[in-house]
Amino acid sequence: MLPEAPLPAPARAERPADRDSGGRDNSGRDDSGRGSGERGGGRAAGGRDSWGGGAWAGAPGEVTEAWAGPDSEPPESAGAAGRAAGPVVDEATPEVPALVRLLDHGHIVVEGDRRAGDDVVAGLLLRALGTSVPGQVQIIGYDPENLGGGLAGFAPLATAGVLTFVGPGDLDKLLDELVGHVRRINETVLAGEFTSVRELHAATKRRPEPWRVAVLLGGGELSRHQRGQLDRLLRTGAACGVHLVIRGQPVEPGPGIEFVVAAPGEDARIESAGALPVRLDPAPTSLLMTATCRQIAEAVAAGPAPVALDSLLPEAGAEWRESSAAGLTAPLGDSPQGPRVQVTLSDYPPHALIAGPSGTGKTNFIYAWMGALSARYSPDELAFYLLDFKEGVSFARFAPGRRDPSWLPHVRLVGVNVNTDREFGLALLRFLSAELKRRADAAKQHEVTNLAELRAEDPEGAWPRIVAVVDEFQVLLAGRDAVTTEAVDLLEDLARRGRSQGIHLVLASQDVSGIEALWGRPALVAQFSLRIALPRARRVLAETNPAADSLPRYHAVVNADSGAPEANRIVRVPAAGDREQWSSLQHRLWRRRPPELGPPRLFDGDVVPRLADSPDYRDLRVGDSTTAPVMLLGQTIDVAARSALTVLRRAPGRNLAVLGTRTDEACAILATAGRSLAAQFTPAGARFSVVCLDTDARAAAEALHARIPGSGFYLPDDVYWLLEDAAAEATASWPADRPHFIMIYAADALPGGKEAADQLRTVLRQGPERRLHVLGWWRGAGLLRDTLGGHAARTDPIGAWVALDVHGSELSPYYPGQGAPNWYPRPWRALHFDRSVHRGAEVIIPYGTA
Repeated sequence: MLPEAPLPAPARAERPADRDSGGRDNSGRDDSGRGSGERGGGRAAGGRDSWGGGAWAGAPGEVTEAWAGPDSEPPESAGAAGRAAGPVVDEATPEVPALVRLLDHGHIVVEGDRRAGDDVVAGLLLRALGTSVPGQVQIIGYDPENLGGGLAGFAPLATAGVLTFVGPGDLDKLLDELVGHVRRINETVLAGEFTSVRELHAATKRRPEPWRVAVLLGGGELSRHQRGQLDRLLRTGAACGVHLVIRGQPVEPGPGIEFVVAAPGEDARIESAGALPVRLDPAPTSLLMTATCRQIAEAVAAGPAPVALDSLLPEAGAEWRESSAAGLTAPLGDSPQGPRVQVTLSDYPPHALIAGPSGTGKTNFIYAWMGALSARYSPDELAFYLLDFKEGVSFARFAPGRRDPSWLPHVRLVGVNVNTDREFGLALLRFLSAELKRRADAAKQHEVTNLAELRAEDPEGAWPRIVAVVDEFQVLLAGRDAVTTEAVDLLEDLARRGRSQGIHLVLASQDVSGIEALWGRPALVAQFSLRIALPRARRVLAETNPAADSLPRYHAVVNADSGAPEANRIVRVPAAGDREQWSSLQHRLWRRRPPELGPPRLFDGDVVPRLADSPDYRDLRVGDSTTAPVMLLGQTIDVAARSALTVLRRAPGRNLAVLGTRTDEACAILATAGRSLAAQFTPAGARFSVVCLDTDARAAAEALHARIPGSGFYLPDDVYWLLEDAAAEATASWPADRPHFIMIYAADALPGGKEAADQLRTVLRQGPERRLHVLGWWRGAGLLRDTLGGHAARTDPIGAWVALDVHGSELSPYYPGQGAPNWYPRPWRALHFDRSVHRGAEVIIPYGTA
């Protein structure tokens, strides 16, 4: 850059079209590798016309400086004047960039020609904006003479909040606010640990505050107060990222203040270049300014790019070192001031309420929180129970899958696609209530009052803190029925007493404002003192707290005081939903899992369970002749993967009726019952008779017959012989020497008229006491009533039933009391009732026939 330092021969040989007069190629880089954002804003006389593009010939909005990432610094210099010297060839007039330092360094005062000064200001601001991360440079304009006209080219930035204008009478307010910013940053951000925001960034790789550039264009003589505030900003503002660009106001020279004298030709000067002549760049074109500002505004409106999930995690190898005895604490992200935002679940706050409309990152927030917790606490310290009521598989990644056999070791239960299975949410609350009782009983035994004391008294016990996360929980409370009533009661009890026993609830919803069952219980809502609001969330914070209305993407308001405005903490949430990043964390933790720890229970409402996977079915063994056989019917909607069952004792009514017209499901239930009974007997230990009276069910009936060795198979033409034999067996003086199970497909189609009907009624009424049991499918509740003898007949012979597409009102004759079960049919779900054990009916899922 000096006259005696000629360019290397290859550079001298380049064509003018490929390299401009200052040694910069068309990519915007000079020989030193610096980009156009660090170069001067104009050119001196040597070779000015050798490249016709000019200083602003790049693509609109193009950032030519290499940028290392969202947390890196932009170039610390902004072009002000152009070129003072620098060789094109050895004989040319030397030409070098004329640079001024602005961001994180100082202030600029523009003097001289007014029009040329406006061009300098426009070039400075556009370079500062274009070489910074969108939104990290904020401009405040004060232009009392032209009423904002001097910054009109930057108007597209106003919609994104990057540019704000101050009215002619508001200079006092502007200067006071800027001084307040400087004071706040010194007190809360730097806090005596750092001398400047630049130094903080160098040490932490994070920039907690944007640069604020106040552009003061004229305004007449300042008052004493205004002059004092301006002098304070000139002395202290740059260290806190507050900078001034002044034109038309007298300013005394001082450290960090650069003076630019704007003039045409080579009469321009910058103080740091001494007497060297400077030729200014022309003003950026209006097209370039508008296009650039629109791109910046769009990027700001889209929100800042999230940080990585790794930013919340301890270093590799330092996982699982925390104790949850007193509570669970983990960071959720960075605050605008820089420090991490730590969130705690303990005795206070005990439970969390999360709200955010669709697309605002609610699931991502839950992932980030779970990741931060699971990396700090081992499975012995923390257990997750996860339930997602929306249609999707947000939590399925935490359980083993076909492609990835790993799971998050802390997870004990995952429920997905349960939007139509509100009973599963109720089952989870019942499970937690039982666990609460178990812990409370242990606390009484050890004479303690909370989990920390219990763990101290019983160090060998397994007492992890439980975090139950229910996404879109409003579905559970949506109906005005018994499910909602019991769920609200259980929620209130868990919220009130769970805090002391280490059971924490995290409820999430797109909109909590319309959940009548929630807001109708003030005592319940008060327990959820930790409130988390994502952008545009409603009502989760206090009514006087609008902090969520203006949040950008990947940000949240964390409030541990029931939404009171003074307790707000803004957090920038990392991108935790990225499958690759999460998979890396999960695999690392999975490899460290205790060997005795098995995978979580996965309940997928869209998956039909298989009988072969049932633990109850696998546990069935051949028993002695005195043991009452157990008949499995389907899978209960429960935390444990239990099977719904009925015990066929020697007692009246021990028959089964399957009711409904859905053939596949009815056949599946009869197949489950027959296979489970056959597993408890040797081929000679019991008699099985399969009767098929419906051609649509013949394939299923034949398949069951083939699975049960030695079973009989009967069609309509020969069922008479079976009924005659069974009726005689039912009226015998002594029980049979072995049980007999008659499985009838479409019992309402029984041929033979009144005689056959009387024989079947005899078997139903008297057979169970003599070890003869009927497992029948009737294609309607009324048809079963006809089989039993009409509306006046008693229904006692049917002690257990499974209803398919039969409405609850039709089941009242078979249900105890005056009412009917609350049942609305849905595909591949059934209602099971056994009068010998149930107070109320339970919803089950038939096992698949495959």
